[in-house]
Amino acid sequence: MYYCCGITDKGIMPHNEDAVLLGDALFDSGSIEINLEAPFAAAVSDGVSGENSGEVAARLCLEMLREIPPCSEEKLRSSVMDIHRRLAELGRNSDGNENMQTTLCGLFFGKDGSVVSVNVGDSRLYHFRSGKLRQLSRDQSLVQLLYEEGTISHEERRSHARKNIIFPVMGSQRSEPVADIQKLEELEPGDLLLLCSDGLSDSSLSLDIQEILELPKSLMKRLEMLVERSLQRGCKDNISIVAIVYNNNI
Repeated sequence: MYYCCGITDKGIMPHNEDAVLLGDALFDSGSIEINLEAPFAAAVSDGVSGENSGEVAARLCLEMLREIPPCSEEKLRSSVMDIHRRLAELGRNSDGNENMQTTLCGLFFGKDGSVVSVNVGDSRLYHFRSGKLRQLSRDQSLVQLLYEEGTISHEERRSHARKNIIFPVMGSQRSEPVADIQKLEELEPGDLLLLCSDGLSDSSLSLDIQEILELPKSLMKRLEMLVERSLQRGCKDNISIVAIVYNNNI
């Protein structure tokens, strides 16, 4: 059994281009907490700012993701790329939605206890265990590439002038994205997996997130605190967070 919480907030923006999926629940405002049994999927999508209808792309992406049945990692990769192509086709043929694009960071929980992640873009996946937070996803962005090449430091990544440049994402009509699929290590009771849009990760260091996750408060309260801190620190983006705790004793 998995205890799940999700929250999405438009912040200071006029509307929300993020969307959240938890099992059958798909939403772009408010919050939810629920216990789920595998198989199910959870995901965050962040519509690309500056392109048309990012909010439409984010929601459509998750609607299609929700329909993917349990499958192998290769089949999952193929299904995710099919979603990308369908979004790109809709963008080409729909007035007002031209070139709509979105990131995707999601998890698929199998009946056998397996967990497989998928990442396209710069939304993030973290793993929290025994008070330590670890980023599992790799940002598909120019700044991440420069960091890996040693051109910029870890600290410079957050303030770099080109930090908003990301590689092709879901729905891109320039070129196809790369879906990063990985099978996660076996979860232990109490492990927490956290998905978020870059509204959180751009305004909060990993240590900030870790500090709040360590607090002896309800999981939903901790997610609300993460949103509040991001806004206090001047976040100018939508913020979406999904947290999933594995507890085989629930």
